[in-house]
Amino acid sequence: MEITNGIFRATQNIYQNNKGSLLRTVIYTIGHFAIAITVLMLVADVSFAVALTDAIVEPIANSIWYFILDKWWASRSKT
Repeated sequence: MEITNGIFRATQNIYQNNKGSLLRTVIYTIGHFAIAITVLMLVADVSFAVALTDAIVEPIANSIWYFILDKWWASRSKT
């Protein structure tokens, strides 16, 4: 039970310290899913299933990159 409480507190801590970055990352990721599916289906003429798979895998990698970039950028900001 102590481990579970520790994990919960750590997760809560991460959330509290990164609310803005996490929200922007989630919004970016959802938008990227929709854009990627649409573009792949229209430009590459692939099926919805293929477009969906690519639209999920690729933005996850991008969202991780964005989160890291956003944290780095915010750490350099004078505000």
